Amino acid sequence: MAIRMSRIIQARKILRRSLSNGSRTPTYTDIPKGYFAIYVGEQEKKRHMVPASLLSEPLFQDLLHQAQEEFGYNHPMGALTIPCSEDVFTDIASRLGAF
Repeated sequence: MAIRMSRIIQARKILRRSLSNGSRTPTYTDIPKGYFAIYVGEQEKKRHMVPASLLSEPLFQDLLHQAQEEFGYNHPMGALTIPCSEDVFTDIASRLGAF
């Protein structure tokens, strides 16, 4: 249980840092309460809204860890960027009930 809680805390820190380091875009205000925006894709990045509840999912935390390894806390899109194909992300998000 303690390991899972530390991963949740780490995931929240990653998200908080990525949002605070990025520049705000005009679409920043259209994010519904309880959701956050991420960019996904290998070549062309596509914006997705995902529920904050995904932060507690180990599979999603693995994606956040990959993003941290690839981009650090300075994401090129100005928001959290997940370094995987859109198909892989959509499959993972669907299995976790995000879509």
